[in-house]
This record gives sequence, structure tokens and C-alpha cells, in this order.
Amino acid sequence: MRVALVTVGDELLAGDTVNTNAAWLGSRLAERGATVERVTVVPDRIADIARVVNEYRAEYDAVIVTGGVGPTHDDVTIDGVAAAFGRDVTRSEEALAWLEEHGGYSREDLTEGTADIPAGAEMLPNREGVAPGCVIDGVYVLPGVPAEMKAMFEDVADRFTGQRRHVATVEADEPESALLDRVRDVRERFDVQVGSYPGDTVTIKLQHTDEGTVREAAEWLRERVESPETA
Repeated sequence: MRVALVTVGDELLAGDTVNTNAAWLGSRLAERGATVERVTVVPDRIADIARVVNEYRAEYDAVIVTGGVGPTHDDVTIDGVAAAFGRDVTRSEEALAWLEEHGGYSREDLTEGTADIPAGAEMLPNREGVAPGCVIDGVYVLPGVPAEMKAMFEDVADRFTGQRRHVATVEADEPESALLDRVRDVRERFDVQVGSYPGDTVTIKLQHTDEGTVREAAEWLRERVESPETA
């Protein structure tokens, strides 16, 4: 399953907030075998949200949009997603009933717009907050508050599937450029996906759908690089 992530918020673009939601979702989706192929940050603007969602829903199996869900002036994600589908935003009676039964709210307590979702969308209850999320034709709209987003994602996690990739890492105390020949060789010999990430040492990440292949490739490579322990 190929997935695109769209995170909404001026604060993300300004650097005021770190985009931890995208990192967490990428990790959880990888665990389930889904492949994240795009992560995009957009401002709190309806037209920008609509344009990106429209583009990605045509290209990927699923799109997850986080942030900007609720009744405040900059919570425009629901409007943007509705615009992408050419639908109106309507009050969800299902969301209001859920909030009354499980959230401890009366309708009169709720700010106008709290329970609004695109017409015809499936409502996703917010077990850690108030404003609901929704699903519409493969586009999942989740809150931006991390605790709320995580809880809501877990409610739909089983819908994201794929062939799980096993991972092993090898640490090398050599310049990344000096490792090119062995990286090439391990890819050719074991048909593994390889990524290298420089830092104090170089971390080489190996991935394959077969656990034994990854383990064998990692053992082969460790024998041919200078490890931090022996440097």
C-alpha cells in the first residue's frame, strides 16, 4: 500500500513546531508494511490543502492528513478536504451523538463547527479530544495534537496493509564515500534495499521482506567494514 502524508499548519512551516506526527506515522505505517512515498507540509489555507489532497488521492492508495481539525479560525483542514472532493461541510449527527454519549458534552457546550465533516464522510471519533476526524474515499483526516492523532490512527491502523520489510543496521567507522563499493556489493549479492546515514559513524540500513536475507546481508557487511568497536 502506497501512502502520502499531508501535515497542515503554519507553525510547522515557520519551525515553531516540530513535525513529529509525520515521523510517528511513517514508523507505524512501515511496521504494517505500508510504504510512505510522500510527506508534504502545507499552510492553513483551504486552496493549498484542496490542491495537494486532490493530487495525492489520485496517485496513492491512501492519504493521511493531520492538523487543523476543529472550530477555531485556523482549523481549515476539513474545508480543504471537502473542497478537494467538491462536497459541502455538514454537521455530523453521529459525531454529536458520540460526544454526548462518550465525551460528556451536551450539544450546547460545543463550539459551532466542532462536529463538522465533509458530506458523506465516515466519522472518526476523537477518544483523546473533542473534534472528530473522518475518512472520505481513502483520505484520512486526523487531528494535529499528537495524542489525539495517535489514538485515532490506531482505530484505523488495520486498514493500512502491505508486505512488512525487515530491517538491520550496520555501523561503520569509515567515510561514507569509502563505503560505496561494499554498499554496491551487498545490494547486488542479497538484493536488499540499502540506505546510508552519516554522523559520528555511518549507519547503513538494510531492508528486505525476508528476515533471513536481511540477517545474512548484515553479517556479510559487518565483516567487511571497520566497526566503531575495532577502530
